[in-house]
Parts: sequence; C-alpha cells; structure tokens
Amino acid sequence: MAVRLKQLERLLYRLVTAPSGVGEGLAAESGLPAGGLDAIVRGDDRLSAEQRVDIYANMYFYRLLDVLKEDFPATLSVLGEDEFHNLATGYLLEYPPTEPSVLFCGRHLSDFLREHALKKDAPYIADLAALERAMVEVFHGPDAPVLEADQLRAISAEKWPRLRLRTHPALQILKLKWRVVELLRAVEERHEWKPAEAGVVEVIVWRRSARVFYRELEKAEERAIAAANEGARFAKICDLVAADRDATRDPVAELNRLLARWLGDGILVEASRKGQKPNP
Repeated sequence: MAVRLKQLERLLYRLVTAPSGVGEGLAAESGLPAGGLDAIVRGDDRLSAEQRVDIYANMYFYRLLDVLKEDFPATLSVLGEDEFHNLATGYLLEYPPTEPSVLFCGRHLSDFLREHALKKDAPYIADLAALERAMVEVFHGPDAPVLEADQLRAISAEKWPRLRLRTHPALQILKLKWRVVELLRAVEERHEWKPAEAGVVEVIVWRRSARVFYRELEKAEERAIAAANEGARFAKICDLVAADRDATRDPVAELNRLLARWLGDGILVEASRKGQKPNP
C-alpha cells in the first residue's frame, strides 16, 4: 500500500509527538502499510526505523524546549533548569503545537501556570510568563508610523478636541495581580532578582525601532491609554487624565507631561493608521 505524502506527514507527526514515545505511538496506529514503519522509514544494522524516528522525537522536544527558554528567560530564572524542563514537558502534553511556526509555541504557558503547582512557591509566576509572552507578541506584531510631536503641532488648535488618537497596533495592556516588571528587568540586566510583590497593576508593552519596552502605567494614564486604544477623541482623553490625576497636580500640566511621554515612547498613531473603525 502506497503512502501519500500528506498521510506520511500526519503519521510522523503523531509518532514524534506521542506522549509515551514512538513505540507506544506505533502500537496505537492501525493504518500502517504492510511491513509497518520499516516500509516507510529505512533502518539499518545500527538503527531501526523506530529508533530513527525516536531521534527526531527527542530533537523535536528539545527544539521546543529551547524556544520556551528563549521566550521566557525570567520564568526560567525563577524556576531553574530542572523545574522548567518538567514544566515544558507537562505544558507541551497539554498544549501540543498546532501551528507550523514555533512563534506560537508558548502562547498558552501563562494560562497553564495559573493552575500549576509551581504557583505555591512562586505565586507570581503566571503573571511573569504573561508579561514575557506579551513581549514576544509585541515584537512580532503589526507596524504603523508613530505620531510625532511635530505632526501634532501642525494641527490647528480648534481641531484638537475632535482629533482621534490610537495606540500603536502592536501595543498590549496587561492587567496583573503581581508587580513582575522589576523582576523581569533584573533578569534582563543580569542583576540579582527578588520575588515579585503582590499588587494590582496595569503594564503597557510596546515596540519602537525593533525594540520592545514595558512599564507599569501610572494611575493617571490607565483609562486614558485604554481610551486611546479604542480610538478616542483627544477631548475624552483630556477628561480622563483630568479626572484620574493626583488632585495636587494641575490638569493641563499633567496632560502635557503624559502626552510628551506617550509621544516620546512612540505609542500613539493617527486613528486611521490602525486599520480599525473608531468608536463614536
């Protein structure tokens, strides 16, 4: 019985990803041609067909493990090599890859960690993984020309209230229960890290000039940034900043400070640039 390419690909994928190994994967196969796996994969005196496929199975797992280590360096630092290896094994059994690209390999790791026993010793670990995953997604996210200060200055003052602003299309806002920003930064800078403290925060992750940045949002800008993420008018953004600012600060000065920061960070684009219909 001839085996078509698509059938062969699916068979080898099932064997390579079989949870209990290639041998048990073979035992579960009912549609193999006469001669079994040897009719498809050529063995020799050194290695049988099954042993050859088993090599690929091991290579496949360790390739995915390397991807997870690269994408989650702070999670790896907190857990250590052995625990991270065990975590990856359980995670890949629960969430086997479904996309051709390894980019998507770790997209469910933070969800997996939220119910994992590792939370007992590191209760912040799921939030840390969520932040690291967001950095990967932001790096690979869509692009758009950022709004520069000179562009705003060129707009007549009477048009400013109705001007619609949006955040950069790759930007993400995370609502976290643990303050993991400093932990991640310490790992990146190769400093000694400390366990994250509990605290509800919003973290913004964005990209500019092929670099990814992140920080905790100030209370005065949380609702304003969320509104800009939906394409709000400038007047609404002003109202939100004025309402959420520290009462001791002048609202105009506070808005100017935050707007200068947003422009400097490169997180704003013109509403029409994001490719979404603005909300009324």
